[in-house]
Amino acid sequence: MPLQGLDSCSISNRAATNGAIVILSLDPHSEVPIYQQIRDRVVEAVAAGELVAGSPLPSTRQLATDLGINFHTVNKSYDLLRSEGLLVLNRRSGALVQRDPGTGPPAAGFTEQWRTRLRTLLAEAVAQGVDGPAALDACAATLASFALPAPLAPPAQSAQPAQSAPAQGETR
Repeated sequence: MPLQGLDSCSISNRAATNGAIVILSLDPHSEVPIYQQIRDRVVEAVAAGELVAGSPLPSTRQLATDLGINFHTVNKSYDLLRSEGLLVLNRRSGALVQRDPGTGPPAAGFTEQWRTRLRTLLAEAVAQGVDGPAALDACAATLASFALPAPLAPPAQSAQPAQSAPAQGETR
């Protein structure tokens, strides 16, 4: 199913989720490069719980054949996902999802990089006239579509009583 001349392209990988269907939808007419679309759809599938840690992905050659694109395009996507810590690539086992929302906190440095990208995305929305409440609603709706792990219990209160501030003129 080559991308040329299509309005969109979808593939499914039943093996990746023990029989569940994971659909990778691409838009060949988008301004977003195909390798980035593949990367984005895999990240979205992991966030939604459709792909979990240990799930296999099609080989670069197989996915390229299914999509009718050059395998270097898929390789670029997988390499990007590997550098982001979401995939592990192995000659024997192929591409496997390395982490999902339940595998613990992100790697060091991720949150700072993510906040930088988030700032830019929100700046784009504001520059286009999206107001704050609408942006927050969109963020909340998007988060609600993901398979977020159960929240951690709040930290326990300290057993020591809080010290009061010194009264005016009193020193400690």
